[in-house]
Amino acid sequence: MRSLRFLFSFDGRVGRSAYWLGLLLPLMLMFIVVTAIVPPLAFNSAVLWLSLLAAWPALAIGAKRCHDRDRSGWYQLVGLVPLVGQILLLIELGFRRGTDGPNRFAGER
Repeated sequence: MRSLRFLFSFDGRVGRSAYWLGLLLPLMLMFIVVTAIVPPLAFNSAVLWLSLLAAWPALAIGAKRCHDRDRSGWYQLVGLVPLVGQILLLIELGFRRGTDGPNRFAGER
């Protein structure tokens, strides 16, 4: 139950390692499913549906990482700015330390 909350809840905070793990595991699972199970003719629609299913956990984990950086989850919209926004978001969420102690979004991690 805790892992479902981790993947689907927008509340709380996560550190850098949990953020990367939370992003990479669903992507690896999606890759395995698409390459091993999906027939070639259904490839495009399967990738679309699996991408949409993977978007919710990615947004939830990203929001929790934003919270750890003492930012709103809406900060992820910076990634919609081509190239510059994506690089900034990668640095901000993927590599910078979270705030020490409790912040306005949650207590200690």
